[in-house]
Amino acid sequence: MIPIRNKKKSLQITVDEMRNFAFNYIEKYAPSKQQLKTYLLKKYLKLSSSNVKKQDIKNLIDIISNDLEKNKFINDQFYSDSKAKSMIRRGSSINKIRSYLFGKGIRDNLINDTVNKIKDENSDQDFFSAIKICKKKRIGPARTEDNRLLFYKKDISLLARNGFDFETSKKVMDIKKEDYVRIIRLL
Repeated sequence: MIPIRNKKKSLQITVDEMRNFAFNYIEKYAPSKQQLKTYLLKKYLKLSSSNVKKQDIKNLIDIISNDLEKNKFINDQFYSDSKAKSMIRRGSSINKIRSYLFGKGIRDNLINDTVNKIKDENSDQDFFSAIKICKKKRIGPARTEDNRLLFYKKDISLLARNGFDFETSKKVMDIKKEDYVRIIRLL
C-alpha cells in the first residue's frame, strides 16, 4: 500500500525551499533585490497550491530577501555599480544606464550615487560613449566624408534612441575625421 502524503507543507519546509531557490538564483545570475523577489514569487506561485494567501508569500519573500541582504548575498549598490561599468564599456549613455537600473528595481538614491560616481570619474562620459557607439555602428564621423551629410538625420536619431541628448549628439556628429581617429586611439 502506498502512503498518502500530506499536501500541506510546514512553514519551515517552505522557508528552506524558498531559501534554496534564492541561493540557486543568486549563484547563477547575481540579481538585484527586486529581481530576486520577482523570481521567488513567480517560482512559488507556479509550485504552490491555491490555498495559500499571496500576502503571506510576499511577507515570507521579504523576510528571506532582507536576510540575504543582511548577510551580503545580495547588494543593490554593488549591482548598480557593476552594471553601470559594464554598460559604459559597451558605450551606453548615462540616461540609458539610469533607465536600465530603474527597470531592475534599484532605488533612486542608489542610481543617483552610481551616476555621480560616473560623472566624477569622467565629466564628459556621454561624449566618449557616443564616440564608442559611432565606432560600433559605423555612423557619424566613422562614415566616409561623402556619406556623412546624407545620413546626418539618421545618425542623430540613432544616437537619440541610445539615450544621448541633442547637444552631445550634435557635438559628436560635427567632429572631423582626424579628431575622431585620435579619440578612438585613446579609447
